Amino acid sequence: MDAGFPVEDIAPIAILMDELRSEDVQLRLNAIHSIPTIALALGPDRAREELIPFLQDSVDDEDEVLLALAEELGRNFEEYIGGKENAHIILGPLENLSAVEETLVREKAAESITKVAAVLSQSQIEQYYIPLLKRLSGGNALYPAVYAKVSPVIQDDLRKGFTALGSDDTPMVRRAAAKWLGPLLTHFSQPHIVSDGLPIYRKLQQDEQDSVRLLTVEDLIVIAKRLSPAEVKEQLLRQIKQSIGDRSWRVRYMAANHFNELSEAVGVEIVREELIGQYVQLLKDNEAEVRSAAATQIPGFSKLLDKEVILARIVPCVRDLSQDASQHVRAALANQISGLAPLLGKDATIEHLLPLFLHLLKDDFPEVRLNIISKLETVNTVIGIELLSESLLPAIVELAEDKSWRVRQAIIEYIPLLSNQLGKPFFDEQLGNLCMSWLGDTVYSIREAATVNLKKLTDVFGVEWAKVAIVPKVMGMGSHPNYLFRMTTVQAITTISPSLSLEIVRTDVIGPLLELSKDPIPNIRFNVAKALEVMATAFGNSAEGRAFIQDWITPALERQKTDQDADVRYFASRALQKAAAPDS
Repeated sequence: MDAGFPVEDIAPIAILMDELRSEDVQLRLNAIHSIPTIALALGPDRAREELIPFLQDSVDDEDEVLLALAEELGRNFEEYIGGKENAHIILGPLENLSAVEETLVREKAAESITKVAAVLSQSQIEQYYIPLLKRLSGGNALYPAVYAKVSPVIQDDLRKGFTALGSDDTPMVRRAAAKWLGPLLTHFSQPHIVSDGLPIYRKLQQDEQDSVRLLTVEDLIVIAKRLSPAEVKEQLLRQIKQSIGDRSWRVRYMAANHFNELSEAVGVEIVREELIGQYVQLLKDNEAEVRSAAATQIPGFSKLLDKEVILARIVPCVRDLSQDASQHVRAALANQISGLAPLLGKDATIEHLLPLFLHLLKDDFPEVRLNIISKLETVNTVIGIELLSESLLPAIVELAEDKSWRVRQAIIEYIPLLSNQLGKPFFDEQLGNLCMSWLGDTVYSIREAATVNLKKLTDVFGVEWAKVAIVPKVMGMGSHPNYLFRMTTVQAITTISPSLSLEIVRTDVIGPLLELSKDPIPNIRFNVAKALEVMATAFGNSAEGRAFIQDWITPALERQKTDQDADVRYFASRALQKAAAPDS
């Protein structure tokens, strides 16, 4: 835009700049978010010459405002100041923001600086970015973004600079070095991984602060991926064992939490020779948090082992964890234990895992029971539904009345899968009454899940089965004195009717439903209108369906259109439009 700017267009810019000086924090915040607009209005030249210096000079005292500024400058701001060739100018205000006291602001400024680095040319990086990096003593986050884009001589300098940060007297700087070492190492050449990367890592891994040591676990994985198995054995094995056996539980927790990544990085051979004992050690750790983290890795780690080793080394630990004093450990185990079934095969699963499933299904802690139920499908594919239902069905029936509604909900969601494999006779005998009882549950989410469950069962067993097993019981609840039961009937019809045939709806459903359209409770009346709308949509595609809508649905909705309740009138009008749509 032309620098010879009309006076009337300068006024709003002046106002915005005044707002940046305002005492009202919200006004300043709004002004910061408007900076791209100001820059656009000023044009690239004036944005560079006036706006950027203004932002550089006015360092606010409110962290919230500074954070917003750091964020705005990282959002492709170079587009407003003349493109990539001028992007380095943004580094000035961001450098100031990188020096403020508040950590969040510094981190956001560093993030924006690395975004700017992505568009800088090699000469811009070497002329502007590298000096800035040297001025910011703790700018560890800034190294990975440019390492690959500079000359070998400057790369040497950067490695020396990062090595110095890894030995800094301030724990916060060493922490940042440990955090950013991994991303930086991905850009190192193979010889420099060994000559420079490993010494920095070893220094940090031996740090007196556990907050530094725990961050080196991810660095270890990056290095292991870059080395051959022989080099890992020679250069890293000691450090791996030290992290796993660290005196701080927080470091052991990180090692446990990343154990599968580490195992894959070092390779199957080292896992089988060296890491099985280390993993067992984590599964038996004194701290519950470490045991929980280790339990989440069980299936992933076991994939790297032979079946005999899993049975000899891992399964005994799993057995101990299923009896663990901490409910969180048991919950973590319950979420993962089914993953062992495909690895062990049918016979070993029946012998070793099935008793543990049953034990965990009876756990006092709802989350443990929930985690087991939600993963039963994996076990089912291994041992077959007959054996599963024979051994677990009593426990499932018991859980269907569990005091935790989330457990009841998980059981409901599992029922269609179970039913599909058990077949109609078994379902009718064992689970039919159970499914109907959920419709009267005190928790709405359970009643809702129960209606969806009935629809899925109708899809599994067919409409003729639904006509006999479901429809009479659902419609029977429509005359219940408690309005919640009547409401459940309406909601169940709304959900199930698209899966039923028109014949069943005409003979068994529409009559009782229209009776409910006269219910004294407005909520029930407008839900009937919704149900009629669903029916009109479901059956309006055939001549017979349109006749049904004309004879039954439209007259009922016309009557509801004059209801005394506004909501009923609204939903009736909406349903009438849908009912009329097939004719149009």
